[in-house]
Amino acid sequence: MKDYFNYNGKVCVVTGASSGMGKATVEVLCELGAKVFALDLNPCTVQGIEKFIQCDLSKKEMIDEAMKEIPEHIDSFFGVAGLSGSKTDYRTTFNCNFTANKYISEKYLENRMTSGGSILFVSSTAGLHWKTYKKEQNKVVHASSWEEVNKLIDPLVKKSPATFAYIYSKRCISQYSAELAVKLGKKVLELIT
Repeated sequence: MKDYFNYNGKVCVVTGASSGMGKATVEVLCELGAKVFALDLNPCTVQGIEKFIQCDLSKKEMIDEAMKEIPEHIDSFFGVAGLSGSKTDYRTTFNCNFTANKYISEKYLENRMTSGGSILFVSSTAGLHWKTYKKEQNKVVHASSWEEVNKLIDPLVKKSPATFAYIYSKRCISQYSAELAVKLGKKVLELIT
């Protein structure tokens, strides 16, 4: 496969690396010669990965431990992990799908990536109409910490089915990624002007 995106030798982190879109992403990146750090709760068996790191993305402490095993410089991050809520509780689903990506971006990626790096989050059709629900999402999307996000979703944890966490988390990650693109885009403009 021709490497149009120049991934050869680049440090790439992929969450949800053991199945579905995450596994397919890992396979393509390995084929392109990237140094892939695969994060998942279940083992990633793709040949050619640099390292598999077992990590429950719904737990901040496990993310912190996983990030210690990844090189200081990261070229690309692929936040692919996602839970439907059909087999997990509300908080686990929401934290895996949204809070982990926000936390990793703000605590690690903004400091460990340089100009030319890339961040990708996988959403779904559940997140398509995020602009319609910005008012209910804003506090969560703009929360200052993992703990604040969890405090804000506490009422939902108590009264909503976990499958609703899937929908809400996908709306939040869609809004967050749109806002992060603008924020990081401004940062790049500051560097070149």
